[in-house]
Amino acid sequence: MTERSISKARMAAQMGTSRAQLGRLLDPSRDVTLSTLARAARVVGRTLRVELQ
Repeated sequence: MTERSISKARMAAQMGTSRAQLGRLLDPSRDVTLSTLARAARVVGRTLRVELQ
């Protein structure tokens, strides 16, 4: 978010979620779904890649 100069409120709006939900997403002690991570990645111009080895 810092790299893209986007606020948490704006990122939440672009993800179609609340600021509180985004706060939970960014909390390292909480679990999130892959679909939520993928949405967050798209908002900041990235893609999510999961690799199992």
